[in-house]
Amino acid sequence: MTQTDTRVGPATAGPAPGRARPFWTTRRRDQLTGYLFITPQLLGSAVFVILPLVLVVWYSLHEWNVLAGTFDFVGTDNYQALADDPNLGAVLRSTGLFSVGLVVFNLGLALLLAVLLNQRLRGTILFRTLFFSPVVVSLVAWTIVWGFLLQDNGGLNSLLDTVGVDGPNWLRGEGTAMLSVIVVQVFKNVGLNMVLFLAALQGVPADLYEAAEVDGASRLRQFWRITVPLISPTILLTSIITVVGSLQVFAQIAVLTQGGPGTSTTVLVYYLYQQAFQFHHFGYGATLSIVLFGIVLALTVLQWQMRKRWVFHES
Repeated sequence: MTQTDTRVGPATAGPAPGRARPFWTTRRRDQLTGYLFITPQLLGSAVFVILPLVLVVWYSLHEWNVLAGTFDFVGTDNYQALADDPNLGAVLRSTGLFSVGLVVFNLGLALLLAVLLNQRLRGTILFRTLFFSPVVVSLVAWTIVWGFLLQDNGGLNSLLDTVGVDGPNWLRGEGTAMLSVIVVQVFKNVGLNMVLFLAALQGVPADLYEAAEVDGASRLRQFWRITVPLISPTILLTSIITVVGSLQVFAQIAVLTQGGPGTSTTVLVYYLYQQAFQFHHFGYGATLSIVLFGIVLALTVLQWQMRKRWVFHES
């Protein structure tokens, strides 16, 4: 009987001595494929996000007079003008009032509609379509129609007149102009948040509600103890989207009130537009845009950090 050699060689054999390791390994090919896929996104971000931010900072250090064709370096003069601007306080108050009103009414109404439409009653598909349809309507067209409805002799006051109520001039009264703009914007976008909330509600397990009913929990207690925690990630998403959108509102103000009466509806974006494109203070307009960017960034980071306290499954 012959003996067989049972010795085992090395577990992993390296490349043969003197032989170069191949450059196009599977790992490098996968990395190259990944980079090629993300290159369009990176280029788009660089051209349309990073470069404009750098240019805005550069413009804020200059005074650019398009009519005279001058572009003069002024250093921090625009930032000093920002600190001395007598209208900035009123503009920031209007911006904050609009943002708070929009977030509260939009999210509250969207959640209420989502809860009602989640009851699987007859006609819910029709109501979903009716509430979501304004989202896909042109923003300018939607605003123009509401502008006619809210005029002193418009459709809303004509309707109130039939029941003996003398309606105010909604878009020219200091107490009603901001409320009118908020309501128009809420009705325009509430359908989007409603759909997001509805999708989140339909993902809540039904057995949790059944167990809560067995324990004697009321509907209201089930809502606060089961529904709200489980849809809290969607609440975070919609709140961030709504807050950022409220700080970027422009078309509604430009079409409905032009910032009036006075500065009661002059939000920061519209004030930026006035300074840059109506008064041709492009350097100061760039400075205001940096302030806007800082506010949006700060609020977004704040909401993202607060998620650890109230968003389910976050720590």
